[in-house]
Amino acid sequence: MQSDPFAGASCGFTLTPEAAVHVELAALAYHDTAAAEKSLLEAIAAAPKCLGTYFSLYKFYFYKRRLADAERVALRALEVAAAQAGFDHNWTRLSPSSAAWSNVEGPQHFYLFTLKALAFIRLRSGQTGSALMVLAKLFELDPDDGVGGSVIRDLAESM
Repeated sequence: MQSDPFAGASCGFTLTPEAAVHVELAALAYHDTAAAEKSLLEAIAAAPKCLGTYFSLYKFYFYKRRLADAERVALRALEVAAAQAGFDHNWTRLSPSSAAWSNVEGPQHFYLFTLKALAFIRLRSGQTGSALMVLAKLFELDPDDGVGGSVIRDLAESM
């Protein structure tokens, strides 16, 4: 049985009540891809600054093997998190001094978590070189492996 693709959907960020309803509807309609996708897009429309909505959508696309869509939403999630934290959304231009990366309560933690997801998406898409570049940046920003990037790195190295 497949694990729940919506588990942890808030990623430490509380969904608004309206967005939570849409995410719950998506979970209930998971096997009806169009209905679930519609609900997740409605969650983002209802709460466009809520990081958990983007997490839910990129994870949904990943589980549905729509990797290009998952990557597109993950990149958008990076933009939203960076805007909230006040740093450049382009991960290639970031450094350890760009943000307080160890703050697990802030949007910068979600940013790191989404970088890890982006690496995994790219790895599964066959973009191993690009995935490794994302992982290198992730470990530069998160040297203590607070978001668990080592799991993706180990997977990439075993391939």
